[in-house]
Order: sequence, then C-alpha cells, then structure tokens
Amino acid sequence: MPGSGRPDNNRNRIVQFLPASLRLPSLKWIVLVAGLAVATFAPRAQAEALLVVEVDSGKVLQAENATYPWYPASVTKLMTAYVVLKAVKEGRITLESMVTVSPTAAAELPSKMGFKPGTQLTVENALTMMMVKSANDIAVVLAEGVGGSVDGFADMMNANAARLGMTQTHYVNPNGLPAEGHVTSARDLAILARAIIRDLPEYEYFVHIPSMKFGRRVTQNFNRLIGRFPGADGMKTGFICASGYNLVATATRNGKRLIAVVLGSSSGQARAVKAAQLLERGFANNNLTWLRPALGTVDNLAPIDAAPPNLRDEMCGPKRKRPASDADEDTVASSEAGSDKVMTFFTAGLQPPALRPLDMIAAAPAPSQPVIVYIGPKKTGADLIAANAVEEAKQTPKAKPARKRVAATKPDAAADSKDTKPAADAKPGAKPALKRVVIQPDAAAKPAASKPAVAAKPAATAKPAAAAPAPAKPKAAAKPAPKATTGEAKPAATPPRS
Repeated sequence: MPGSGRPDNNRNRIVQFLPASLRLPSLKWIVLVAGLAVATFAPRAQAEALLVVEVDSGKVLQAENATYPWYPASVTKLMTAYVVLKAVKEGRITLESMVTVSPTAAAELPSKMGFKPGTQLTVENALTMMMVKSANDIAVVLAEGVGGSVDGFADMMNANAARLGMTQTHYVNPNGLPAEGHVTSARDLAILARAIIRDLPEYEYFVHIPSMKFGRRVTQNFNRLIGRFPGADGMKTGFICASGYNLVATATRNGKRLIAVVLGSSSGQARAVKAAQLLERGFANNNLTWLRPALGTVDNLAPIDAAPPNLRDEMCGPKRKRPASDADEDTVASSEAGSDKVMTFFTAGLQPPALRPLDMIAAAPAPSQPVIVYIGPKKTGADLIAANAVEEAKQTPKAKPARKRVAATKPDAAADSKDTKPAADAKPGAKPALKRVVIQPDAAAKPAASKPAVAAKPAATAKPAAAAPAPAKPKAAAKPAPKATTGEAKPAATPPRS
C-alpha cells in the first residue's frame, strides 16, 4: 500500500519522475541505478579516504578507504582540544588558566602565532588560536601546560584514543607535524568527532569559530564550510605533504547532524567541496537508504593493516605551481562538479539543490564578528578593547620620515641641456621656484659673463667673435651658452630623489 516503505513503492515514486526513455523494466532499472552508483563511487586514481556518519546513531552512510591508515596532519588538534577541554571540564584547569610559550613551542614550524618565549596567554585564547589559525606553536603551549611536556601530553592523547576505541590511531605530538608513527584513519576521526559532540557540548563552540582577530590581523577559519555550507558547525582541517588535504566537517539540518571525513584531497578547495558533497548526499538520503547496502556503525568498520600512503610527491613535488599549505585556495577540478550533478539527481529525489556545493564553497563566507584574542590574563569590556588597541598599535607600520627634496639653486645645475631656446622660458611676472639663468638680450653688453663658458671649452669657442653680437640678434648670441653651461654642470651634484 502507498507509504508502506516497500522497495517497489519507493521505486515507483522515483520512476514516475523519469522520462519515458528511462522507464525500464524492474531488472534493467536496478542495473542502471547500480551502474551509475558504481561509476560515481568508484575509487579514483588519486589516494583518498571518505566517510559519512550520523552523529546520534553512528550509522555509516558512505565509506571509501575509511579504515586505511592515514597521516592526520593538523586534524590531530581535535584530540589536543579534546584532552585540554576534558581537563577543563574535570576542574584540573580553567579556561582562564595561564599557559606559557616555551622555547620548544616557539621553535615549531608554521602555521604559528610566532610569540616569543615567555609570552603568556589564557587557555581560552590558546584554544581559539589553535582551532582557527591551526597554530602549531600554540598546540605545544597547551600540551606543555596540561601534560607537562610534549611526550607527557602525547601519552594522554593515546590513552583517550584507546578509551574511545580509536584502534588505528597513535599520537606522537599535539599538532600533527610529520613524525614517525603518528597515524590515524577516517574511521577513528569520526569516532573522535562523535566524542567531542557527545562529551563536551558546552565547549563545542571552539570547533566552529568563523574567524579571530589579533590586533590588526584577522584570520578566517581554514574550514571553508564554516559560513558557506548551510548548517556547517565544525570541525578541523589539516595538511602536510605526506597526507594531502584533510578535513573533518560536521553539519546539522532539521535536527539531524552528520560527520564527513575527507583525507588526501588535492587542495584546500577540493577537500571542502568534497565534504560538502558528502554532507549534501547524506542529508538527501533519508528515503533512499534501500538503494545501498547496510554499512553498519562506524565502530564496527574493520581496520585495514597497511602503511599509510605518502602523497609527498603529488602534493609538494616540482609539478605544483606554488607551495602547498593548510590555507591553500586552489580551485577544485571540474570533474568534481560533474560527479556532484550525477548524485544529486538520484539522491535528492530528482530535485537539485538551490546552490551546488562547488558554488557554496566558492562564495564569500557569511559576515561574522571575529573573536578577539590577546596575550596576558583574561580581559573583558574596556580592558579587552584597550588590549586590542595596544596590539593594533604594535602592528601598525611606523611611517618613515619624508626625505627633504633639495632643489637645485645653482644656475648651471638648473639649466637643461636640451633647452636650446632659453630666452623663450622667461615669462613676465612669473615666480620661478628655482633660480634659472636666462640669457637676455642685455647679456651681450656684459662680455665678462660669457668668458667662463668660453674658457671651459676652448675648442668649442673657436669663433669668439660670434659670442658677442649686436643686441639686435640675441638668439644668435645665446647658442653657445647652453653648451658652456652644460659643461659647467657636470661636476655639480644631481638633486637627490626621495
């Protein structure tokens, strides 16, 4: 009967929207759908791990290489945040507790805040900097502040991973920079994301802060779904050359929350588009789960015993046009958008979304008020505004004093060697800024003034009589003067340029 949920009825509801050419007998129709599904979900040549999970039930909606070991890169900071916030929740520290930048932390590679050793800040500000900017130095600051040392904190990370059932994960450091034996999997990251949502709901805002402001510098969250994909509410990006571009993303619509994990994508843009596609399909699949085989829950996915793929040559090799980083803005290949169109047709009840994931990620983020971060103890109100103003002043470039432009005042230096008609430059009533010697007709009555020019270049004055003509012909008398003046100007200093 209609609405019973039987496969035949569901199929009939879909078939009625298909054109006549696609309304095939049952067996052929099933083969067509299966073929398109295989073509869409077939593994690509590039190594990549994908996983979509329902938060409440842990049900797996899609999995591809989900239990293959992988380098987590900065997605590691999700566990760092989990351990720190568990310590806050259990009362061992507070968000206002102070942590100190050590020489070890200050020496970490970018992305980083770049604070000098001895700088102090609150746990709350440190968490914000680590989750928004993915600051590697601040991850070490938190690790040393909570665990005493990087090694001690790594032990705490591994203990929590084991307790949560993350059987494929082992941590060596709190920031995900390359280290021997520092591995995880898409399955384990989904388990961790569920734990953050389940165990730390009061602190979950740290995983979806759109942007932060430190002094004059505003940093957008590297997770490009935040502020672009409808319902996006977490969590963290990551990148090292060996791992490719990683992302754990969450989104909520109509009370349903999903987790999408993308590991090994080709760029920051590509991983965001892929995660958006996975989430879009997950939200649209409510009434079409019978088309796919049951995949069980995320905890029951069988681990694969293998070495993690190393994508260094592909991500950071000589073929790449520019250095790769976690904030990469490369555009996704057009083939990504093509697969999105195919699956949207079948998973959204033949009703395409108003805006494709590719378009969503390419758009500007929704306007947001950046969270102000600062160094030193906790500040609020006027103190917070004052602290930010002080930092802004420190970051404001100092204006260089204007260099005084020295005007040439010597008559010879002011003369232009190309000026063949000096008498034409004189204008009645003009107030020249520079003293300029102009040969007037009266100059012929003062032969003494023309003698230095004649003496400077004797060879050029072979006809001295021509230099002293009658006043009726001033232009003829003035011709030798520019040459002589130019010769005098050579040793004169050229006016400096600012």
